[in-house]
Amino acid sequence: MSDIVDEFNAYRERMNDKILSDNNKVIKRIFNLDTNAFMEGALDVKTKELLGLVASAVLRCDDCVRYHLETCHKEGLSKEQVMESLSIATLVGGTIVIPHLRRAYEYWEVLESKNS
Repeated sequence: MSDIVDEFNAYRERMNDKILSDNNKVIKRIFNLDTNAFMEGALDVKTKELLGLVASAVLRCDDCVRYHLETCHKEGLSKEQVMESLSIATLVGGTIVIPHLRRAYEYWEVLESKNS
């Protein structure tokens, strides 16, 4: 089961490298903007990651949810903080978000088990 995290990260890294190697200025700027937007600012990184997680769940982007879950985990957010944020996402997004909530919960469990 822990392969799900490794597979996701390997695929993401491989494809990002391919995309960025095409030297498309617009795409490079979007990637750069994304990186800079989640840096410490008026809001701390943990808050920004939770905001990204909620937006990703509402927009039903499983890859984005996984990315933000992993960053939340690396930033030291608790399961309770993450699940409360996902509960807000489910409230805002409606029941259509529930399948994404299930996958997010499963992914968080894998992240936690990798550190055990």
